[in-house]
Amino acid sequence: MKRFMRLFGGKKPETTQKVTEKPAAPALPNAIPMRQAKYQIGQVLKHRLFDFRGVVFDVDPVFANTDEWYESIPEEVRPSKDQPYYHLFAENERTHYVAYVSEQNLVPDEDDSRVSHPDIAKMFELTEQGYVLKSGQRN
Repeated sequence: MKRFMRLFGGKKPETTQKVTEKPAAPALPNAIPMRQAKYQIGQVLKHRLFDFRGVVFDVDPVFANTDEWYESIPEEVRPSKDQPYYHLFAENERTHYVAYVSEQNLVPDEDDSRVSHPDIAKMFELTEQGYVLKSGQRN
């Protein structure tokens, strides 16, 4: 102990030192909140306002289209960007197309009839469980 006192100025160190937790990393200023998607790839959904239905083939956790597309939606019905958006192989009475729809505007389609969009067969097989991704399409 005498040697320690000579080397370090004569004071005995405290026997315990308080260990502090590393502070949590601050939230990133531009962080995008991640949301869980309510619907699944292969699920058949219909729009709650407009007369079309389709099969989900991709999901964005939040809006990921252009500002021009977003602002083309009338403001009084424009959905929030902070929610999942779904890519659908969609159809209505007249045509087939790809739709990009906010989660708040979709509901499950209870109609058991097939969705006849021609691109569905490229990605999905229709089974007893519904539309299932072909093995080459799975991540």
